[in-house]
Amino acid sequence: MNSAPTLVVIPTYNEADNIGHVVSQILRLPKHFHMLVVDDGSPDGTGDLVERLQGSHADRIHLLRREGKLGLGTAYIAGFKFALEHDYQRVCEMDADLSHNPADLPRLVEPVDNDEADVVVGSRYIGGVRIMNWPLSRLILSYSAGIYTRAITRLPLQDVTAGFKCFRREVLEAIDLDRVRSNGYSFQIEMNYISWKKGFRISEVPIVFTERTEGRSKMSKAIVREATWKVWELRIRSLIGKL
Repeated sequence: MNSAPTLVVIPTYNEADNIGHVVSQILRLPKHFHMLVVDDGSPDGTGDLVERLQGSHADRIHLLRREGKLGLGTAYIAGFKFALEHDYQRVCEMDADLSHNPADLPRLVEPVDNDEADVVVGSRYIGGVRIMNWPLSRLILSYSAGIYTRAITRLPLQDVTAGFKCFRREVLEAIDLDRVRSNGYSFQIEMNYISWKKGFRISEVPIVFTERTEGRSKMSKAIVREATWKVWELRIRSLIGKL
């Protein structure tokens, strides 16, 4: 495996029940896997817990504290900028609630290492549905969102809103991150679409997604509405050359 430094960006808001498990599992991976927790002022003390976990692992565990709940998209943008400033060659996204298995990170990075892809998506839908503990209504909503998005954008992905991803550094350098304004699950669609339209190679690797057992899901009607309109905005921006 390529030992180039990899940063795993993990946004958090009230994830004190989960973040310790996530951190400990990433620490079991090869030492070139580092993590950045971007905490939005969690009132449950998530940031304080991460600070204590840094201990003797300050070289691998980084913490960015933000004032208030500023949203998923801006958390990832902050993480991407941190990665670029600190010379990370690969940057991964991962949820803090153990819905993504940290042990899958090497498989996520492998196609980038092998120069087979520039963006790799940990897909819940490639080759079949691999989602545990979701109600049928949530599954239908997610799967339908993929069909809707592909129909409008022609994006060649089965899992368009997946939040378990790896970017080659050059992809993030090529994107004007200050112009990426999505802040819910549409952030994933926007990053995928811009990367693809800029000519970068996107691939999917199958993963098993397990719904959180601790804490509350961040899904809301506002997030769904944002994603519904964002695909049209992206398509129009592409047609007029404004991506």
